[in-house]
Amino acid sequence: MSIISVVAILVVKEGAVELVKTELLKLIMPTRQEEGCIEYRLHQDNADPSVFIFYENWQNIACLERHINSAHYKSYVAAVGDQLAEKVVHKLTEIG
Repeated sequence: MSIISVVAILVVKEGAVELVKTELLKLIMPTRQEEGCIEYRLHQDNADPSVFIFYENWQNIACLERHINSAHYKSYVAAVGDQLAEKVVHKLTEIG
């Protein structure tokens, strides 16, 4: 199976940046300890602090799916609720 890379772009609603940032930061340590997590990095846009980007690499799609179903990921989703204005997730396979 091929390594799966993920680029997830989150745009936070006005007034919710600090709340969402706190919840996103809580994801990092437990996710990096998950089986199959090769890389899990969170970025915040310098020009627009309401934009967060995750760059992730997983051993395979099954590992990524386990992450999405993990308790810490579900806690994040519940805590953030409807505070995201936009969420785009790209699941990528390297081809060259």
